[in-house]
Amino acid sequence: MTYEEIREQAARAVTELLDVAKLKKGDIFVIGCSSSEIKGARIGKDSDINAAKAVYDGVMPILKEKGIYLAAQCCEHLNRAVIVEREALLPGTEIVNVVPQMHAGGSFAMTVYQNAEHPVAVEEIKADAGMDIGDTLIGMQLKKVAVPVRISVKEIGCAHVTCARTRPKFIGGSRAVYDDVLSGGDIQR
Repeated sequence: MTYEEIREQAARAVTELLDVAKLKKGDIFVIGCSSSEIKGARIGKDSDINAAKAVYDGVMPILKEKGIYLAAQCCEHLNRAVIVEREALLPGTEIVNVVPQMHAGGSFAMTVYQNAEHPVAVEEIKADAGMDIGDTLIGMQLKKVAVPVRISVKEIGCAHVTCARTRPKFIGGSRAVYDDVLSGGDIQR
């Protein structure tokens, strides 16, 4: 697997997910990424900055063109903190002081931090959609309600890929009427 192939797989995966998720300018897209898993190693055991950069190079131009913010989930050594552009945060969001490193945060979070204009770390975020590359468990960073999205890209390198979008909660009961546009077409009739 070449870095160019990793970049192409990442670009294809994010494009397919965005087609389904219907994100809008200003929304947040979270990625958890194990460069070790991409290479076929166990998560956290063989970090590869070049694999991380290939993923970043595949997804960032697509997200930037649409005005969507990229958030990178760190590894468990930083309690899965998230790196994001400061301007993506709601007023009053508390930031934490950490700079991700290869073995404390991970190579993808490190790459996002190094390439962002005004990177900050937060303990959590409520993203609108996300991609998990290598079973990094991004669910805690998604808004409620997460909806799985099946795409044709099942792996990036050797890493398993799982995708999700979110939708507003349905509330009410038998008399409630729901907005099909907000639900992303999830309403079962």
